[in-house]
Amino acid sequence: MQASDRETAPDQPVRLDLRGLKCPLPALHTRRALERAAPGTRLVVECTDPMTVIDIPHLVRQLGDELEGQETAALPLVFRIRRSGG
Repeated sequence: MQASDRETAPDQPVRLDLRGLKCPLPALHTRRALERAAPGTRLVVECTDPMTVIDIPHLVRQLGDELEGQETAALPLVFRIRRSGG
């Protein structure tokens, strides 16, 4: 798993490579990254667990953040998320 906002330029998204992890780990890692992220931070989450198609959008809504896009037609499943401002 890679998530390093210290190594990412401010305008570049934080990448979470969660491929190979099974439910509930992708959602838990995404939650932790979002809770630690500054408002406006963008995350790109890559997963292979089919349950993330349900879990990640639900998590984003629950936290009040924005799901900017998702690519779920092929693996890896990719979710683009923006941390809310408040």
